[in-house]
Amino acid sequence: MVVVALVDRIGSGLWASVSVLYFTYVAHLSLAEVGTLAAVAGALGIAGAPCGGLLADRLPLTRVLVAVQLLRAIGSFGLLTTDRFSLLLILTALGGFGDRASSVLTKLYATRVAGPDRVRYQAVQRTVANAGWAIGGLAAAAALALGSTAAYRWLLLGDALSFAVVALLTLRCGEPASPARTVAGSKTPAPRTRPTGPWRDRTYLAYVATEAVLFLDDAVFKVGLPLWIVHLDSAPHGLAPLLMVLNNILVVALQVPMARFGATTAAARTLLLPLSAAFAAGGAAMALAADGGPVTATLLLTAGATAFTLAEILHATVSWELSVALAPDTAQGAYLGVHGLAQSAQRTIGPLAVTAAIATGPLGWAAFGTTIALTCAIQHRLIRDRLTRTPLSVPPVTVSEH
Repeated sequence: MVVVALVDRIGSGLWASVSVLYFTYVAHLSLAEVGTLAAVAGALGIAGAPCGGLLADRLPLTRVLVAVQLLRAIGSFGLLTTDRFSLLLILTALGGFGDRASSVLTKLYATRVAGPDRVRYQAVQRTVANAGWAIGGLAAAAALALGSTAAYRWLLLGDALSFAVVALLTLRCGEPASPARTVAGSKTPAPRTRPTGPWRDRTYLAYVATEAVLFLDDAVFKVGLPLWIVHLDSAPHGLAPLLMVLNNILVVALQVPMARFGATTAAARTLLLPLSAAFAAGGAAMALAADGGPVTATLLLTAGATAFTLAEILHATVSWELSVALAPDTAQGAYLGVHGLAQSAQRTIGPLAVTAAIATGPLGWAAFGTTIALTCAIQHRLIRDRLTRTPLSVPPVTVSEH
């Protein structure tokens, strides 16, 4: 599964940075059509996370994963065959649905296989995934140097082939034990109650709502930092890609070592406090960067990027552990599917939040960091009463003698 993560992210790295250019120069869509395509397809793809998790509680996980990866491959291959806006919309939505479903299913697979070592597994997997993104991005940059439409098509083809390879690799993975799917004989009494559902679990839904705020660090690097650097007259514009590289290097270097600080459920909850400090520091550094000269602005922006990267690393560990620990064993897939909606929501509210901070100025960035910091504190209090049970491990599957 770690190899799967590497191949998957290499393919995604090939396509992510050139998708808008492909739709503009190869499919010949207008700017308005490209924006509509991204918005509508993204909205339709939101259903991928809860649907994927729900299916994983009812069907063999590896089969669902293979089906989702093939769906992503079909969506990417299909883009090569048409330039009709309606078909591109459907195919992009299929890809988005599969992408969000695969993210939840991969997390669920790790939860079932790694057991009490799931936090370290997640750290290794995330490190490998970031390396894959870097490899794919560098390959895309090299291909774009050719300056031809054929280069865009080859990059999209590489993305599609990566999903097909991932599906084949997943077939080689063993099926993990699942507490949600129990094999029983005629003497096994029928369950009297239905499994717990996430949509009626107010505490978990409130937790997911706070998660949508904590995931805003993603919007900082994709939207906030580049726009803020351009907005500041004193900051060199070439700093933006360098800070993105810094973010990637720090994640690859620190994700695994820092995972040990959240190796248990209690430790993960405790990490919410330094996570709160990291978000507050990041917002403050971004705000202070507006008042200095080129050197001061560069140093403060670098400090802000570093703080938000540390927040990203800490939150990845905390989120991985708590999203599983708060879910009942018999409905992990459904719960993790609902948790996946937090990232989907962030993709919508994130760009709006950071652009609002930029429009407000230094006070906006200070408020941005403070708001997320306070949300960490709220989450720390919110989940306290739910974390009294023993930390989750891979549970046994009940099988009758028949």
